[in-house]
Amino acid sequence: MTSASTPDPRIVRIDLNDPRHCAALFSLLDEYAAGPTGRGYRLDPEVRDALPTMLAARPHYCGWLAFVGEEPAGVLNGFEGVSTFKARPLLNIHDIAVSPRWQRRGIGRALLAAAQAEAIARGCCKLTLEVLQGNRGALAAYAQAGFEPYELDPAMGRAVFLEKPLP
Repeated sequence: MTSASTPDPRIVRIDLNDPRHCAALFSLLDEYAAGPTGRGYRLDPEVRDALPTMLAARPHYCGWLAFVGEEPAGVLNGFEGVSTFKARPLLNIHDIAVSPRWQRRGIGRALLAAAQAEAIARGCCKLTLEVLQGNRGALAAYAQAGFEPYELDPAMGRAVFLEKPLP
């Protein structure tokens, strides 16, 4: 819920042909990447140059921006995948970031609601995301939104997200 002094965020679908949307996307991703839950530095210039075209070329990409007034306040980037166990699509939230100035004011909740509405419209069976163990604020927000750790058989334990960087 937004506080009494914070106007409700305006959530818009990202238009990668709109320079204002691209500027907001870069600003928010830069802030996220450079922050404590990111990698500690901003996007490389070649990434900024390539990202809008690359995202636009992905038919299963969907993203939203949150604005408070005209100020970019949050971003969510998602990609449709497939649940092979259910033979249905799923929506993976790849990035969700709220500018520190606007955190804990309902921006993340509004972005998650937009992604959930899209997932339901696409017939998805679930939303997925990854989060760092130490990001307690995000973990609490995700739990409040209905996310929970994933396991198929409790004897095998919870799923773990891994990566292998490639050249």
